[in-house]
Amino acid sequence: MDGPGTRFVVFTAGCPLRCLYCHNPDTWRRRSGTPTTAEELMARIARYRRFIQVAGGGVTVSGGEPLQQPAFTAEILRRCRELGLHTALDTSGFLGDRATDAMLADTDLVLLDVKSWDPALYRRLTGGDLAPTLRFARRLAELGRPAWIRFVLVPGLTDLEENVEGLARFAAALPNVEHIDVLPYHRMAEGKYAALGLPYPLPGVEPPDAGLLERVHARFRDHGLDTR
Repeated sequence: MDGPGTRFVVFTAGCPLRCLYCHNPDTWRRRSGTPTTAEELMARIARYRRFIQVAGGGVTVSGGEPLQQPAFTAEILRRCRELGLHTALDTSGFLGDRATDAMLADTDLVLLDVKSWDPALYRRLTGGDLAPTLRFARRLAELGRPAWIRFVLVPGLTDLEENVEGLARFAAALPNVEHIDVLPYHRMAEGKYAALGLPYPLPGVEPPDAGLLERVHARFRDHGLDTR
């Protein structure tokens, strides 16, 4: 889910991470995006304002990584709040230090993608460090900003018991975490990789079965966390 209700989702271009299970490799580089201004984007959003509000939704700024373009992202969030629209920021938290307190004050919900609890596995999965994401998560808690933690379940990688348990303990200690989105890994992006002339990073890895999904959901629930 990209947030509650029906959402207008803005996909920004550019991302510092290279997740092995990324399903949007076409958003890695900023030059791959369609140039637009905040004015142009807000005009499009305003056309759907009434529908979004009636549907109990809002606007989600996603990516790529929206914090790679922090000034643009901050302006969109601010102006959406001025229109009375619910706002959400979908981020890995890797660039969380670029999010000002003012930006976060205009953000009703943060969808925080925690790729792995284990730092070595995080680096293997993404090419980056885990520490900035955890620092950002703690900052959101200190600011009282509502958050959903998103966790992609990849058999043979992120499903290790100690990895799930560590993340569950961490999330349960944050009072602002409303629930955990357990996202089953899928292979639907293989066509995108082929079209871009890129090798698919996880050949042979299959989506998690129902039993594994339930075990992971249960582990989070054991810590008092709501899961979807």
